[in-house]
Amino acid sequence: MLLLNLFHAFWLTISGISADTTEKIVVRQVTFMGNFRTRERIIRREMDVRAADTLTRQKLDSLLEYDRRKILNTNLFVTAELKQKPVVDTTQLVYITADGKRIGNLKEIDIDVIVKEQWYMLAFPVFQLADRNFNEWWYERDRDFSRTIYGVYALHQNLTGNNDRLRLRAEFGFIPRLDIYYSTPYLDKKQRMGLTIGILRITNRTLAYRTNSDKLMFLGSESRTRERIVPYLTITHRPKFYGHHSFSAQYSITSVTDTIARLNPNYFLNGIKRQNYLQLSYSHFYDRRDRGQYALKGFYYGFNVSQSGILPKDDVRLSEATLSFGHYVPLAKKLFFSYQTKAKFSTPGRQPFLQIRGLGYGGDLVRGYELYVVDGQHFGYAKTNLRYQLLNRTFNLSKLIKFRQFNTFPLAIYPNIYADFGYSRNQYPELNNSKLANRLLAGGGIGIDFVSWYNFVGHLNYSINHLGEARPYFSFGREF
Repeated sequence: MLLLNLFHAFWLTISGISADTTEKIVVRQVTFMGNFRTRERIIRREMDVRAADTLTRQKLDSLLEYDRRKILNTNLFVTAELKQKPVVDTTQLVYITADGKRIGNLKEIDIDVIVKEQWYMLAFPVFQLADRNFNEWWYERDRDFSRTIYGVYALHQNLTGNNDRLRLRAEFGFIPRLDIYYSTPYLDKKQRMGLTIGILRITNRTLAYRTNSDKLMFLGSESRTRERIVPYLTITHRPKFYGHHSFSAQYSITSVTDTIARLNPNYFLNGIKRQNYLQLSYSHFYDRRDRGQYALKGFYYGFNVSQSGILPKDDVRLSEATLSFGHYVPLAKKLFFSYQTKAKFSTPGRQPFLQIRGLGYGGDLVRGYELYVVDGQHFGYAKTNLRYQLLNRTFNLSKLIKFRQFNTFPLAIYPNIYADFGYSRNQYPELNNSKLANRLLAGGGIGIDFVSWYNFVGHLNYSINHLGEARPYFSFGREF
């Protein structure tokens, strides 16, 4: 903990947050407006500034800006504004310093916290592709519309006004799936402990059963090829504002058909058809970015350790550790540079295909290699980006749209250039004829990002990799 505190203090120092002036200001009261559903204590939890605080002008302005960002990062509000109002009816306030010096004529202010809440209840039909990303479906699967998933997605992001969530996801088609969970960030009066509980069930007919030459190989079937059930529980601890700890437990029950076990005996290892195990994990994440949705300033770091195979009869024994770090630096008024790094280490070397994950899954990829998966027990990558803010405006649509949750339309556009590097270490590349494992991967290109409503971010990139392959890639989704 001492090392963590020293690391936090170092970054606070180089950020230049606290440079006092002699002028002292007293905060008389803090009022909240616009939080029709969200409880006041949920917003107050994100604020450093409290009633009766005595602060310097510079310190107050700095803390209010950080408080505004923290309120927005709850993902409960479309906009947040913290206004300072001088108190007209001032009496002579006297401030006594630690050494006994009396300072008179202190300024007194009120602070209004004005928020516009999001639309918390979302329910819409699901229609999406079953592949890892749009680009794989477009280039590798011949734009086959039979590889689609349909269903319903229902989410309440603020069920009781305490920033708690209830989600139901029922999907059919290519990959039937049922996912239901409830999450509350604050169980105790001090608002430090949180809980998430849920269960996931996935049924596959067409299944990626192995990789060959760094491409996923699929088996199609009219009957079930795999069924997986995963109940899970997570306890979180957020002692202050920017860092949180989480402790998770999940029990995975997975079975496959004889055909999958025969085509790839390493799917579960040793040709077995059923895999059960308990996994325990711990993670710490510290986030000082200005906006989690699309950061331009600040930094984050995190690490995770997990152990799969706790019980004597568990079918998996796997230990993993991941480290991540990102830094976002404004270079000029509209020019921004950023880099993100991540590394994963795991043991033992021989792992089931279902568990071994290298580069190419989710956000763990080198841009330019979206069509590949590079299996490995260990991997590391670095992503760099230089962005220019072409547009950053908020449009008032109140004359067209009467719902307050939708009549504010933010839009930001960022042309950018990027360069990524990565490496995936595979101790058994001959098992999948890998050509990309155990070598440096490099990709780069140009792109344009669109940031808008409710954390939706679209990326349109044109990338080239070390193989000389160059093509456009597109992704769109909701980011937090």
